[in-house]
Amino acid sequence: MPTGVALRDARRQLFDAAERVLLRDGANGLTSRAVTEEAGVAKGVLHRHFADFDDFLVELVRERIARLDVSAADLRGSAGTGTVAGHLTAALIDLFDPVTAAVVSLIIFRDELRTRLRQTRPAPGVPVLTQAAGMISAYLRDECEMGRIAADADVDALAFSLIGAVHLLFADREAGPPDPEAVGRVVNAVMADVVQRRLL
Repeated sequence: MPTGVALRDARRQLFDAAERVLLRDGANGLTSRAVTEEAGVAKGVLHRHFADFDDFLVELVRERIARLDVSAADLRGSAGTGTVAGHLTAALIDLFDPVTAAVVSLIIFRDELRTRLRQTRPAPGVPVLTQAAGMISAYLRDECEMGRIAADADVDALAFSLIGAVHLLFADREAGPPDPEAVGRVVNAVMADVVQRRLL
């Protein structure tokens, strides 16, 4: 792109380019050069908006985490309606869209990125997955209070189990995303005990 051409939203353009590179080439292929080439901008554009490439990646992940707040509100709003397993299955499929699955791989792949993310959001586990587990825990707590799962359900343990198991289904980039039925089977297996015991 010629010098002096204004970019309407350089950050958005760079984030979108990074997501395309991640989906196409994986975490190994995500470099500052790959991002700027994909965005069609000069190399200096990224460094005018971010301190360095890891700072750019931190903001990319933060944006993805911010989207979880909207998903969390929607999920909690569904408590008391439909089926618990149905809501969890839909939420987990939505959570592990191809970009989020790729971002999680990126976080695992880059030590410096994990370190910087933990400086701003100190929490155990893998950023994004930890926040997702919190979203699931809050929803399950609501369902527990409504009597739709067992009163003594360990909602945090259930949330970690769901996130971990479903992440495994989505982690293989080569195989592509699993069928919704496969996700539903995992959710039903994890939730079966607490759903059945609330009926006793």
